[in-house]
Amino acid sequence: MTTRALVITSSILAENGQSNALANRFIEQANARNDIEVTQRDVVKNALPHLDISELGAWQVAAAERNAEQQALAACSDELLAELRGNDVLVIAVPMYNLGIPSQLKAWFDRVLRAGETFRYTENGPQGLVEGKRAIILAARGGQYAGTEFDSQTPHLKTMLGLMGIKEVDVVYAEGLNLDEQQREAAIKEAFQAIDQLVEGL
Repeated sequence: MTTRALVITSSILAENGQSNALANRFIEQANARNDIEVTQRDVVKNALPHLDISELGAWQVAAAERNAEQQALAACSDELLAELRGNDVLVIAVPMYNLGIPSQLKAWFDRVLRAGETFRYTENGPQGLVEGKRAIILAARGGQYAGTEFDSQTPHLKTMLGLMGIKEVDVVYAEGLNLDEQQREAAIKEAFQAIDQLVEGL
């Protein structure tokens, strides 16, 4: 049985980004197996515009009733939703920018967090509609924030994933990467080991 993994990268530093190095490690380990199929999406290289009212409005029109403009506006989100649904594991490689996630990654989330598609409102609050999937967050940070009040990034990502119904979330941290060379090497090595274990368990 093949496991399908969607890897989202969001570093503005391209091949020099440490979060991309974590993503590449996951991809290399996954490609070494015959039962994991990887799809990559770089939301910086293939940037999405900020969500606006025209695109939001297009989603709220039934697909069969959309005019040409609305069809074009809705096509992007529809494509991302199909890609998300077509994979079993969502891998999010994310740097920390100003204590949060890159705006490019937020633009991706804005298009997959859609009422009626990935969640719905009920009397008991929102209910996720994306079932049977897990997520892996690969977080690269210049400082050390995990477990502190400054780490607003991890709960934000987990909350957005949970809104869709993805509750099984593993987080791999590579922290203190800008402190000194020894710390950076140790953190990357530890993160790579954690990634290897996660891939082995897929």
